Amino acid sequence: MSAITRTPLPAAARGPRSRWTALAVLSTGVLMTVLDGSIVTVAMPAIQDDLGFTPAGLSWVVNAYLIAFGSLLLLAGRLGDLIGRKRMFLAGTGVFTAASLLAGYAASPAVLLGARFLQGVGSAMASAVSLGILITLFTEPRERARAIAVFSFTGAAGASLGQVLGGVLTDALDWHWIFFINLPIGLAALLLAVPAIPTTSTTPATSTTPATPSTRAGADVLGAVLVTAGLMVGIYSVVKVEESGWSSAHTLGLGALALVLLAAFTARQATARTPLMPLRIFRSRAVVGANLVQMLMVAALFSFQILVALYLQKVLGYGAGATGLAMLPAALVIGAVSLGVPARLNSRFGERAVLSAGLGLLVVALGLLTRLPVHADYVRDLLPVMLLAAGFGLALPALTALAMSQAGEQDAGLASGLFNTTQQIGMALGVAVLSTLAASRTASLASAGRTSAEALTGGYHLAFGIGAGLLLTAMVIAAALLRGERRG
Repeated sequence: MSAITRTPLPAAARGPRSRWTALAVLSTGVLMTVLDGSIVTVAMPAIQDDLGFTPAGLSWVVNAYLIAFGSLLLLAGRLGDLIGRKRMFLAGTGVFTAASLLAGYAASPAVLLGARFLQGVGSAMASAVSLGILITLFTEPRERARAIAVFSFTGAAGASLGQVLGGVLTDALDWHWIFFINLPIGLAALLLAVPAIPTTSTTPATSTTPATPSTRAGADVLGAVLVTAGLMVGIYSVVKVEESGWSSAHTLGLGALALVLLAAFTARQATARTPLMPLRIFRSRAVVGANLVQMLMVAALFSFQILVALYLQKVLGYGAGATGLAMLPAALVIGAVSLGVPARLNSRFGERAVLSAGLGLLVVALGLLTRLPVHADYVRDLLPVMLLAAGFGLALPALTALAMSQAGEQDAGLASGLFNTTQQIGMALGVAVLSTLAASRTASLASAGRTSAEALTGGYHLAFGIGAGLLLTAMVIAAALLRGERRG
């Protein structure tokens, strides 16, 4: 019997309109999952009051989603390569939409947390393969650059829009609607994805067409168990830092277990016949550098996305809706820049130069935040920071292009899953490191006799400063590992 290989329908065989329709569907899917990651943050006080969460338990509204999402991305990406990325995208979108309905009707903490975990599972399945589908549809460099810009626009702007929408929905209706809003988006994505996204075809392998790994050849089940368990334990250990501290036996034990599992996974990938994550992907400086830079950038920007919102509410006294509107300029400028600028700049100056410029703007933004006063004027003290968030709109498309630049057809889903995984790991690290250090600094200032507002502001200042340091480190890594990637 002939070996079996799965390859997508050639992009050239699909008209430009059908490819851009598919891109719109993929962007809608990523918008839904990105919105859900940020829309919850503004509504958490209302959720706590309604369902009776304890302060420690409330953090799991975010953590339950984060653990499932971050730990399953690599597995979902590779399974998408093996069984078909369209199938994985449709299944993930369906799971996410159904879980959103359950979350919207949740009447107890246990039900909400279970629904959030299922949302994370669905998000991982859909998000892990989206970039893989995109790069196989758009093969011409300039066209691919435009497609990545559109895709990155939805991700970059969606994170900020989630806070705006979360505040408006919570104030105008109630917190349940931050989940119900996903239903029409998810159903529309499912209906449009069926005809728009190409189905993987199954053809015999020939001497000129090497067979890609398939489920017939046997998926690496042991590798899947090791990496999923390792990532889940690792992310869990990081998010538990807020409760247990860095030096507790609980945290150190979980961290050691995660390292053992991930080391065993790496050893397994070097010997498996059909590895879940072929180690050849790390031969590319672009892949390694882009993923390291993204991890640091996302960790740093946690201090912008979450801590600025907390500063507005806890120090300046803004409500949920006002907080969302205060963050709106950042969403608008990120969206405008990421959609209209990076493709042309990447083509002319190269992705590394554009990435460095974007990171530089973000360093300035966080530097300004370290000087926020207790009694701030929004236009003078915060609006310039919101406008400097344009750096994220420059950096993310360039980073995405670099991360996917060396991915061949057989590894496109894996590269996509890896890129999304480092994003989630960066988010978990940002939550654990920056929030823990900010809380510690706040407690120290409060014990020294500072007012609550002064102590909180001082804690946020420390987090913003560390975030700026992470971005500077990312710039150094980009300069060292991403040299020679210019395409102009």
